[in-house]
Amino acid sequence: METRPPLPPFTLETAIQKVRLAEDAWNSRDPAKVALAYTMDTNWRNRAEFPQGREQARQLLERKWVRELDYRLIKELWAFSANRIAVCFAYEWHDDAGNWFRSYGNENWEFNADGLMQHRFASINDQPIRAEERKFFWPLGRRPDDHPGLSALGLCVAFQPAGVNSAP
Repeated sequence: METRPPLPPFTLETAIQKVRLAEDAWNSRDPAKVALAYTMDTNWRNRAEFPQGREQARQLLERKWVRELDYRLIKELWAFSANRIAVCFAYEWHDDAGNWFRSYGNENWEFNADGLMQHRFASINDQPIRAEERKFFWPLGRRPDDHPGLSALGLCVAFQPAGVNSAP
C-alpha cells in the first residue's frame, strides 16, 4: 500500500508541511514524481481539463511544463480540516516567445487515509507581466526557505489559525 505522509487528520503543523511538500514536488517539474502523490483514481479539475486517474494527471503535467517554461511556484495554506486542505498559489513562467505570466489560483484538495490526494480542484487565472515585474528569482527547483512566501510578497492573505472551524 502506498502512503504519503503527513497523513490525515491534519493539524496546523501537518497541513503546512503537506502544502510545502506539494510545492516542492511541483517545483521539481517532474510529472512522474508529482503524480505519485495522487491516488490511482484521482479526480482533477485544472482549468478546462478534467483528468481522471494518475496517468491522465501525469500527462497533463507533461504538457504543462513543456508550455510553461522556467516555472516557479509558491503555495500557501488557506484552510484545512480533517482530510481536506485549501491553498492559494501563484507561479511565474514564460512561453516559448519569452512572454512572462504570473498565474494565480486556489486549490481544494481531499486526501485518503494514506495521505494520497484523491480530489484536486484548481481555479487558475493568468496575468501577463513584464520581466521586470517578476518576484520569483530562485534557481529552478525547490524554493529556498529564506525566500518570501505569498503573504510576504502581497500575493495572498496569510492563514489565520484563530479562524479555523470557528462558528459564523
